[in-house]
Amino acid sequence: MKTVHPILRLLLCFAPLALAAAGVAGPAVFQFEVSQGKSLPAAPRDGRLFLILSPTNHPEPRVTLGRTGLGAPEVLARDVNAFAPGATAVLDPTAFAFPLTNLSALPPGDYYAQALFDSDTDLRSPHAPGNLYSQPQKLHLDPARGGAWKLELTQQIPPDLLPADTEQVKFVKIQSKRLSEFHGRPIFLRAAVVLPRDYGRETSRRYPLWVRIGGLNSRCAGVLGQMERKTEFRDAWLADDAPRFIFLQLDGAGPNGDPYYVNSANNGPYGDALVEELIPHIEATFRAVAQPRARFVSGVSTGGWVCLALQVFYPDFFNGAWASCPDPVDFRALELVNIYKDDNAYVNKYGNERPSARDPNGDVKLLMRREVGVENLLGRGNSYTRSGEQWGAWTAAFSPRGADGRPVPLWDPQTGRINHDVAAQWKKYDTARQDPHRRRRGRHLFPEQRRPPPRPVPRQSRPALRGQDRLWPRQRPRLDGPVHPPDARRDGSRSRSRQVGDERANARSARPARVRGAGKGAALACGWPVRGWAEPV
Repeated sequence: MKTVHPILRLLLCFAPLALAAAGVAGPAVFQFEVSQGKSLPAAPRDGRLFLILSPTNHPEPRVTLGRTGLGAPEVLARDVNAFAPGATAVLDPTAFAFPLTNLSALPPGDYYAQALFDSDTDLRSPHAPGNLYSQPQKLHLDPARGGAWKLELTQQIPPDLLPADTEQVKFVKIQSKRLSEFHGRPIFLRAAVVLPRDYGRETSRRYPLWVRIGGLNSRCAGVLGQMERKTEFRDAWLADDAPRFIFLQLDGAGPNGDPYYVNSANNGPYGDALVEELIPHIEATFRAVAQPRARFVSGVSTGGWVCLALQVFYPDFFNGAWASCPDPVDFRALELVNIYKDDNAYVNKYGNERPSARDPNGDVKLLMRREVGVENLLGRGNSYTRSGEQWGAWTAAFSPRGADGRPVPLWDPQTGRINHDVAAQWKKYDTARQDPHRRRRGRHLFPEQRRPPPRPVPRQSRPALRGQDRLWPRQRPRLDGPVHPPDARRDGSRSRSRQVGDERANARSARPARVRGAGKGAALACGWPVRGWAEPV
């Protein structure tokens, strides 16, 4: 072993001091101090503080928060407790950062910086009412030089007010007794109602109810766009030959993101609140038939899964479900993850990063690690479980409640390692395993699609289709692929959930899949929107 000469050892000890005296400093750092304006609410609030850095101010940086693509902004975030006017929170290299984990890799240049404080407890979203934000501030950032800046939260997102009613569209907001008891504070259910033609003139007539659920986090106010003049939906809805019924659009916002309208250990009894509080209120207020034979549900994406779940979990309340492009109906293919057998959500069994989305040519657009990484940024505790986005909403709806009062993650937010004890708890929401009549009838929820669909009945030979279904004649097929039967995935074929494939193959296989065993009604899962029509009683 070689020894170091005593004089050389002394020189090595004094080398750092000599460099400092010569002006050679350590790594430069960024520091952002954020405070609240005095005109904002004085009550201290807990929440998550974001600092968004964007190369453009159109749109404002805060609007881009949550993007996953190449244009995603650089964001710093941390949880802040008891934040109030007069207090200052600091975002520095110790804060959670995404997509870059180290700001020293940030390209030098001009950026627009904007701070956002997310503190709303009833609507989980950075854009929720009551959240605070600063005006965008143009900065020149250079990792080699670092710097410190101050930003002040001076703006507040306005309250969540329902739009004004129109002749055809009415908005409803009721306090749910069940959900309020669960959360220990007032929780409200919101919905939009589209009335049929001649509703105000035919005052003695009662109507069937069509319950519609949109995509993830979609708001009920979206029906106003559907009912604008000269839109296809409005023209069809008010046509002379259009069947008359009441259209109920549910709202996709809740304390943990989209509530999925099932009873949950984290969200509370949203399913029971829907069928025991909201729907009875709607039926009593708007002259609905108010009988199971005159209720059906439909939805797309998130709403496609929800409408199937409602039919399965409440088979005697609804008379049919029509699902289009639903979220995974079999958790053996939750995107490309088999939650029961896979060990890691981010890495597949071959050691490769797991894709989350592809383009039509098959190129990978997004990896699971990055998709969940964005939600870790949004979620309190640096965890996707409180993000309010897709994985956060699923976790809040399907996972057990932890000792800390938060949803237990299905997998570790940072490593992706799956907790199979939690996966076993998700099984109760796996719709492919929850058909109430499967054992008695000896069939699965989604049978094989081997037979072609029945031929449509000519319009002139339909004497009375009361309670049955038919395709909306104005709809055109979409080539986004049918739902693959869960049983077909047992032999190793891949899931189509949230994945774009070969459109020609989709076109060849795009036929409806009859869903049986869901109560008294039938359900349809297919590759194009399907409307169920019930003639007025």
